[in-house]
Amino acid sequence: MQGITKRFGVVEANQNIDFYLKPGEIHALLGENGAGKTTLMRILYGLYRADEGEIRVAGKVATIHSPKDAIQLGIGMVTQHFTLVPPLSVVENVALGQEGGTTLDLVQMRQRVVDAAKRFGIEVKPDALVRHLSVGERQRVEILKSLYRNARVLILDEPTAVLVPQEVEALFETLNKLRESGMALVFISHKLNEVMELCDRITVLRDGKKIGTVLRGETNEAELAHMMVGRETFGVVRPAERRGGEVRLRLEKVNALDKKGLPALKNVSLEVRAGEILGIAGISGNGQSELAQVLSGMLKPVSGTVWVDGRDMTGASPADFAAANIGRVPEDRHSGVVGDLSVAENLVLEHLEEFSRNGMMDYSAVQKFAQQMIEDFQIKARPQDPIRTLSGGNMQKVLLARALAHKPRVLIVAQPTRGLDIGATDYVRGKLLEQREAGTAILMISEDLDEVLALSDRIAVMYEGRIVGVVSGRRATPEVLGMMMSGALEVDYAEA
Repeated sequence: MQGITKRFGVVEANQNIDFYLKPGEIHALLGENGAGKTTLMRILYGLYRADEGEIRVAGKVATIHSPKDAIQLGIGMVTQHFTLVPPLSVVENVALGQEGGTTLDLVQMRQRVVDAAKRFGIEVKPDALVRHLSVGERQRVEILKSLYRNARVLILDEPTAVLVPQEVEALFETLNKLRESGMALVFISHKLNEVMELCDRITVLRDGKKIGTVLRGETNEAELAHMMVGRETFGVVRPAERRGGEVRLRLEKVNALDKKGLPALKNVSLEVRAGEILGIAGISGNGQSELAQVLSGMLKPVSGTVWVDGRDMTGASPADFAAANIGRVPEDRHSGVVGDLSVAENLVLEHLEEFSRNGMMDYSAVQKFAQQMIEDFQIKARPQDPIRTLSGGNMQKVLLARALAHKPRVLIVAQPTRGLDIGATDYVRGKLLEQREAGTAILMISEDLDEVLALSDRIAVMYEGRIVGVVSGRRATPEVLGMMMSGALEVDYAEA
């Protein structure tokens, strides 16, 4: 790819980028969220068209106007959101759209798919229905689908984002085999440790520009982080682990139903102490969302008890939880704000009574408070800006500011850094550690295992709505947590 430029209105997502890919290599495309990585690869796969620049495949200028053009040139892409048909089998998904004619020879098709899987060293269950597969298994089917179409170049967009550690290990084994077979792979990521473990060359993008390409053996994580953000990153330096103080939040045998009326929480018992972070780990969809909803008053449990500072808060309203000095940062930041209201109005939403006089809003007090929060939390916005115009990182800072402004005794925070770049992630994690030091009892729900391990004093793992164990943050390993998250291991609380 030479001189690739792509504009969306006045925003230049890619600015004059050169990117070269060789056979038999895994080439990382590294950068913060919004750096232009996915845009560049979507151009290569025909999902976008470049405004300037050209693409050459095997030395010849290529015209790629659609994924069909890319596939014919031997370019495949596995996106974060899989394009499989859940009710169909693995074989049917892999062969979908490949076979000519109006009739399908299922036996012959199955044999071809099995042969392809064997040839590329990819383990799949040919007859299983996709809806019965784990996320890691589905990803392997997506990879096989590209290889079955004779891909010589394979683009993987943040492929580890949805996997547990054991699945990441299996994916890396697959990618190493493909590299050895002479394929060229692009690994889009913002995880430095994965890039340093897997990739041969690393191209770093920042703000839509190419900062440089380096060999793995000639760089390190600190240098790559500096290239990504243009400054030294501070990273989270964990303070020494300590025992928390008194129990601030306690759940006893809490059961709750999801939106479909099915059991989402099953006999969940937990306690969070003052001055500790209890991390909740688990693969998405194992009851974490419902746990956060119960603890914010959005979902009423069908049985069990929720205690806050010794007070029974079971089934209390969101307003009651706010009044009990429980700070909340929801997992979906867009659902936690009112898009058409200003930054200032969103900052005071949960404590309107403090900014009212005789039933009327005191707008000068709101403005003054908002300006103070903007300064304290380094929010890049003005009080009057509509909050929908803010970046994800700045919106998250607004939610944090609102939750922390009243010095909560308990803080419930879900997916605190999901989708944030390195700088914003560093900032948010630093704020959580500050609150821990100040004595707040923090329950943190996160699907990012690195985050859970970096911040938690204790880690509770959820699987199918149950707590399958609570382990010390210091003694936990990704391997053990991965086994617990996939239901393969339970840990007795007394042993943890």
